[in-house]
Amino acid sequence: MPTTKKKVIKKIVKKPTSLAEPRKTKTKPKTKKRFGNTQLGTLLLVLVMAVVLVFLFANNYETPISDIKFPPLFQINNNQTDLVKFDSEEDFKTYLANSEESLAYAPQMVRNESFGMDSDLAIPMAEKSTGIGSGGGNTPDRYSQTNVQVMGIDEPDIVKTDGQTIYFSHEPRYYYGRGDVFIEEPMPISGKEIALPVYDSGTDLITAWPPADLEIADKIDHAGNLLLADDTLLVLSQEGDQTIYAYNKNNAEEKWNIKLDDDHYLQTARQYGDKIYIIARKYTNRHTPCPLRPLTIGGNAIEIACTDVYHPIASIDASATYSVFKIDINSGKIDDQISFVGSAAQSIVYMSPESLYVTYPKTVDLFAFTLDFMINEADDIFGSEVIARLKKLNSYDISSQAKMTEFQTIMMEWNDSLDSDKALWAENEMTNRMDDYSEKNKRNLEQTNIVKIAIKNLKIKSSGSVPGALLNQFSLDEYDNHLRIATTVGGRWFSGWSNTSESSNDVYILDKNLKTKGSILDLGVTERIYSARFIGDKGYLVTFRQIDPFYVLDLSNPKSPHMSGELKIPGYSSYLHPIDEDTILGIGMEDRQVKISLFDVSDPNNPKEIDKYMLDEYGSEALHNHHAFLLDDKHKVFFLPAYQGGYIFSYENNEISLTKAIADYEVKRALYIDDYFYILAEDAITVLNENDWTEVNNLDLLDE
Repeated sequence: MPTTKKKVIKKIVKKPTSLAEPRKTKTKPKTKKRFGNTQLGTLLLVLVMAVVLVFLFANNYETPISDIKFPPLFQINNNQTDLVKFDSEEDFKTYLANSEESLAYAPQMVRNESFGMDSDLAIPMAEKSTGIGSGGGNTPDRYSQTNVQVMGIDEPDIVKTDGQTIYFSHEPRYYYGRGDVFIEEPMPISGKEIALPVYDSGTDLITAWPPADLEIADKIDHAGNLLLADDTLLVLSQEGDQTIYAYNKNNAEEKWNIKLDDDHYLQTARQYGDKIYIIARKYTNRHTPCPLRPLTIGGNAIEIACTDVYHPIASIDASATYSVFKIDINSGKIDDQISFVGSAAQSIVYMSPESLYVTYPKTVDLFAFTLDFMINEADDIFGSEVIARLKKLNSYDISSQAKMTEFQTIMMEWNDSLDSDKALWAENEMTNRMDDYSEKNKRNLEQTNIVKIAIKNLKIKSSGSVPGALLNQFSLDEYDNHLRIATTVGGRWFSGWSNTSESSNDVYILDKNLKTKGSILDLGVTERIYSARFIGDKGYLVTFRQIDPFYVLDLSNPKSPHMSGELKIPGYSSYLHPIDEDTILGIGMEDRQVKISLFDVSDPNNPKEIDKYMLDEYGSEALHNHHAFLLDDKHKVFFLPAYQGGYIFSYENNEISLTKAIADYEVKRALYIDDYFYILAEDAITVLNENDWTEVNNLDLLDE
């Protein structure tokens, strides 16, 4: 009980020697100490934390993870990730309170990277076809869909089409060159008023087929990412209040809406068939009320009892609750729901036709790590008396915060017992031993928890953890009842501490129960993952620091995956897209310019960069948002938006060439309907004939 815990903590702080046998009084030498009364004790705390952070993942790691003999107090235990429901509201609040206390001394990890907010080969950028030859009639032969990770599972984006109508959601009004700046009136410049382009947020319904009839047919007041299924258009609005609006796609009449509670955040959504899957997240603490009320439908709050919330058996950073809803897209009816606690930091969502995966970082138990080091690796430094007190401290059923407080007291008393010679020796020994110990345990110090949910009924199928941190949704892939997952270990930033140690990258193959079946360790030592893609029984990985190692992975044997080949070239690729089974397209950067690479992977042992194109742009949305990328396999072209315009490239005959450029720095997306290419900017839509790339129509969105 919380009251009992407070009494124990108070007793420990006032009488630390009661934790073990009374200490024997030692006669101290009269020599002048090298350290003050608190210096070495503080040094140990700082040293332990700093060395953990600085040497967290240093040097190469050659030993297979299955061969590591972890000490008893600090080890990987997948059983501790198993999820159970809270027994009571008091159990729920106590778990959150203990989580808060445990995090007081735990370093908070933040990825230092340019992005990271979240497969079969068969054209991941799905294409729909009517199967009816139109020859330019009223029904198009084919039309593109949003570029997604898994074919058949749609992801929210600002543009959707059904082959007849384009649905285009605009950002809040702004003027050129300043981002999201609101301008109510023309700005005076040099004594003159100049009217700058001002856009109203909302969603346009644009008649797109045939191209000659291009016009805005209707407008929805709300803006946001879109989903489209059957006759329903969804707008996932985040303007002020987070509300999901469902409209009749033909006449923009509202069908239903679901509002997220003010303290819940819409993390992402997926659509599969006529169902949408909503993942809502709420920041939690010991004061979080029960029940949870994540959604409101028709003015009525949807309540989730805290006893219906799942949690891992082991204590974690329970800073958030995740609620997953399965909703009928046509009626707005909630079919199923499930909730669980997890960390609010760097959560990633991946969905396959069978399962939904939610990941979050696992909290480092710094006290357990420190205690393990001292007992197993440094008992001769501290002596039997100190070690006995630490073991007794560990036996108390109190929080990690309380243990760390008492730990500091014990260390200060130990420091006072040392002369300067012993202090100097201890300082150097601790530094070197902690270096080795941190290296040996580096994959324990940073882990990611995984929750696997069946999409059929939203039941938890399994849970587990892997060492390291994920980049984005492409770091996960389900294939043949296995989950492949790519992680980076090391090279992180911690709150208050910079970790300059060497990083490395791993790939794990987990079985259906999320237990590790095979792994590839230490790819790109000193580097981190910039992109990943899993296609069939192959994996493709790009790591980067100064050069771009492009790895081809053989994953055909889940028990024994291995690296087939690698290619080292300048720059990096942050998005990988399969062209066919022998060719991979990479979009990235080199020398502060957008670089497009074409990789030949027909020989997995010897991948080659067969062509590249340097675009005179310093960035592209496609580098961090795969929805901005479009590929048209029929015409062997792909599209990239950038800051100066939109670019259409040909990749025919394994050569990258610039086919068409549209000079409009508000270009957002592109799509195709039949053999016509539509380029969408905030101010205009341009239609090109793909047979000769001539402009056939243009719609000024500002005049409409």
